[in-house]
Amino acid sequence: MARFLIIDDHPLFREALHSALKSVYPEAEALEARTIAEAQDILAQSSSFDLALLDLNIPGIQGFEGLLQIRTAWPRLPVVVVSGHEDNRIIREALSYGVAGFIPKSVRKADLAAAISEVMDGAVYVPASYEAGPANEESQDRAELVKRLATLTPQQLRVLQMLRQGLLNKQIAYELQVGETTVKAHVSEILRKLSVYSRTQAVIEVSKLDGSELFRESQEFTVPH
Repeated sequence: MARFLIIDDHPLFREALHSALKSVYPEAEALEARTIAEAQDILAQSSSFDLALLDLNIPGIQGFEGLLQIRTAWPRLPVVVVSGHEDNRIIREALSYGVAGFIPKSVRKADLAAAISEVMDGAVYVPASYEAGPANEESQDRAELVKRLATLTPQQLRVLQMLRQGLLNKQIAYELQVGETTVKAHVSEILRKLSVYSRTQAVIEVSKLDGSELFRESQEFTVPH
């Protein structure tokens, strides 16, 4: 029996995804998470899912942070982005994280079901309108940075996120309920793995992956028919 994890804060679209899944996998089990934190709790209890269906536009998450958190903690879990953002640059960026596909929320239910079926058969799904474009130095640098980020442990990733929020070591230690020495060790490992020499440089490098400006330019989704 196939198992799916739907990560989306919009109840109407969660329902649409359920309906699409049941149309091709009637016996499938599909669990829901409204936030990345809920998804992490579910995956921590059981990571034996065949596919996660992730919306990028979730409250409390900036840019590709949610995708990065899931990909880092559960690298073997296939993730398909199902998003209202259809900009080629956003699709290209998502693919650089090693996702199993990118499905626009604007597609009809039958096409959504077919796309999920393709991914389950081993294909990487992208919309027909997607134009990959030639690889350039910037995209290669981003892909390399994503690879380095993927080497961080979940705890190191949390520390990095707190560094981006401007928290000091003692504040991070308080939030994580660990000693400052442990935080310093995490920071050192983060700098080593990212091949940077300072906290500021690490924050600047990771900020390049936000794609926030791309999301601001993109439009809202419509629920499939």
